[in-house]
Amino acid sequence: MPDTPLPAHVAFRHTGAESLHVNGQGVPFDVLSFWQWSASDLVSNVTRGTLAEFIIATALGIDINVIRRDWDAYDLTTPEGLKVEVKSAAYVQSWHQTKLSNIMWRTPRTRAWDAESNRQDDESRRQADVYVLALLHHQDKSTIDPLNLAQWYFFVLPSLSLDRRTRSQHSITLPSLITLAGPPVSYAELSAAVDRAGQAQRETV
Repeated sequence: MPDTPLPAHVAFRHTGAESLHVNGQGVPFDVLSFWQWSASDLVSNVTRGTLAEFIIATALGIDINVIRRDWDAYDLTTPEGLKVEVKSAAYVQSWHQTKLSNIMWRTPRTRAWDAESNRQDDESRRQADVYVLALLHHQDKSTIDPLNLAQWYFFVLPSLSLDRRTRSQHSITLPSLITLAGPPVSYAELSAAVDRAGQAQRETV
């Protein structure tokens, strides 16, 4: 086989009805079955993080018919062109706990990677204009429901606020975040808060 470049794979949006098959011969399992098997535990760390991105995307008016890309340098782009990074945390976890989890978000600078060119930037920096740090704040394991938007808080701040921190550049705790970003906003308030943070970022850059 000749050594030629292989362009990035272009994914398409599945409906869930697509069947597993052997060269076109269907077997009795479909993509919906896969989703139910792999992503039904919405409290788990990985799935909760993806759900947080989806929730925030819907609040910001982002077209969810355009499928999520895992390897972008930031998580979301608003219709106005703001680049948004999403991080999530929760007190309640899927596993057995002897106490509620301590709340902390990782916020390091990164070297962006471009899936189209398979190249990584030389410089580490924050790739997004705005950070949304989501907290699934409900603390009762018997009634935790990540689909209940009232159980989420959202802290919104421009990237410059993290860049200017004199403490850790790699992570931030809840008390430090409240000092830096102020009180959390609700799902209904999220879009306006992101707009304000984006404006603050653009006025400074």
